[in-house]
Amino acid sequence: MKKLFLSAIMLAGLAFSAHAQDGNRNALGLRFGDNDGFGAEVSYQRDLSSNNRLELDLGWRNSNNYDAVKLAALYQWVWNIEGGFDWYAGVGGGVGSWGYDNDGPGPYHDKDSGAFGFIAGDIGIEYNFDIPLQVALDFRPELYFSDDYGGDNFGPDLALAIRYKF
Repeated sequence: MKKLFLSAIMLAGLAFSAHAQDGNRNALGLRFGDNDGFGAEVSYQRDLSSNNRLELDLGWRNSNNYDAVKLAALYQWVWNIEGGFDWYAGVGGGVGSWGYDNDGPGPYHDKDSGAFGFIAGDIGIEYNFDIPLQVALDFRPELYFSDDYGGDNFGPDLALAIRYKF
């Protein structure tokens, strides 16, 4: 059993070191957006091939009375325009939780919270500098599955991202 466990660890290390020789396959940074309140997301991208990648975003939003935390996962297709310019499109979804707190006077004081799921599309443009830096602008329409979150259950999310590539 010990030999099998040690062999598995060595095989995983070999796989990761082989991927490290391919160049900048990962990107980590922040995505600043506006979807019913300004928020930020910690954004991670992992190249799966030369024109496909996975993006994971963990973010928070706040507006006048709403606060939300969400995790999004997107599969993206990437096409080169010219040089360091790329455009991309993708699909995905995620989960999150929200809280509502209206601390207005009298009978208008109300609190509520819940969870939600969503599906999303994604389209954007990015520039990869000669240094390990990426800047992107994207639009992510999100369709929520919850009785209470998002009002009409649709949220257009426009964001600017800055990521370090490694």
